[in-house]
Amino acid sequence: MVVLWLVLPAALGAFFLGVFVWAVFEHFLTTDVPSALRHPAKFRFLHCIFVYVVTLGNIFEKIGVCSLLRFLQFLQKSVRIKEDPVLVVTNLSFGTIPVRLFQPKTPSPSPQRGIIFFHGGAALVGSLDIYQSLCGSLAWETDSVLLAVGYRKLPDHHYHTISNDCLNASIHFLKTLGTYGVDSSRVVLCGDSVGAGVAALISQILVGRLDLPQIRAQVLIYPLLQIINFQLPSFHQNSHIPFLTQKFMITCMFRYLLIDSSWWDAIVTGAFIPPKVWKKYKWLSTDNLPNRFKKTGCQPVFPAPFNEAAYLENKHLLDVENSPLVRDDEIIAQLPEAFLVSCENDMLRDDALLYKKRLEDQGVPVKWYHVEDGFHGSLMLFDKKSFSFPCSLKIMNAIVSYIKSI
Repeated sequence: MVVLWLVLPAALGAFFLGVFVWAVFEHFLTTDVPSALRHPAKFRFLHCIFVYVVTLGNIFEKIGVCSLLRFLQFLQKSVRIKEDPVLVVTNLSFGTIPVRLFQPKTPSPSPQRGIIFFHGGAALVGSLDIYQSLCGSLAWETDSVLLAVGYRKLPDHHYHTISNDCLNASIHFLKTLGTYGVDSSRVVLCGDSVGAGVAALISQILVGRLDLPQIRAQVLIYPLLQIINFQLPSFHQNSHIPFLTQKFMITCMFRYLLIDSSWWDAIVTGAFIPPKVWKKYKWLSTDNLPNRFKKTGCQPVFPAPFNEAAYLENKHLLDVENSPLVRDDEIIAQLPEAFLVSCENDMLRDDALLYKKRLEDQGVPVKWYHVEDGFHGSLMLFDKKSFSFPCSLKIMNAIVSYIKSI
């Protein structure tokens, strides 16, 4: 027994070290680091930690300790949050939906601006605690009342849960703005990544709702706006750039939408898209991108020859709930003004560019902020001191400046 207790720590240490070495090798073998990125060594280190955590989760899943999703869920719940000295932070529940309210401690003589925030995380990671600092800073810096929606996600919840939770929480908040001291004429929907796609979707759903206050603006931070065309230039250029690689994104998408992995190639190549549908969804074509963002060289044929079986099993990918970019013109034309943030080194860059064109074509005012040295998820590092990047602060400042102008 004594020998076991002496050997066990050494064995565990060797195991965790070995996993980290593997993660480092995987990073260098599979990852691209943008040439325009400031502090590449820091970027590599952070991604090695990310790969290390995911690799540990996969190992635990294979040996029957727990699933990868449960492991990530456990890590998120272990995050400690500090009490904010300048904000009143209140945990609430709108039915079964957890939400967190951020209000400035200093009383306001008049109703304040309202922000409804939907976090990112690919339906897999992200939580109210993970986004506590970002949401608190947005509320304080813009002197707003902010409601963060802790929508339910993987591993326990799948497709339609995220959109339904966010919509229901938004409607509840909009009906009770006076309770929270919010000016009904200045409510902003805001989100990053998947959360930005949800913000766009809810802006569309609420068009024409005369029983609710009108949304003043939508702030979409490197948004996921479609899951139909995976052959856009940014998908090719940035498919191996953290912190959203093609493998990670599509794996999360398949898990949330309950899609079998055998359909991977059919979906990536567009073989599941009926020709009539693709003709209708002309907005997803590379032709709609500004010339400087079009990839030079040979372009793959898209969509690939139609596979009816792939369509029948995966046609929910074509639902506008999953791809708000393809909403009808009639709805798009009635949307509130938008502030779009895109990052050059991000797979989702072209989603933002295509949506920008759709909005502008229908006369919707758009302000666009493009970050040449930005990457997906960079906003989350804005206050991480030694782990922050110049692009993180630039994005945060741009968002704050825009919201304050409303």
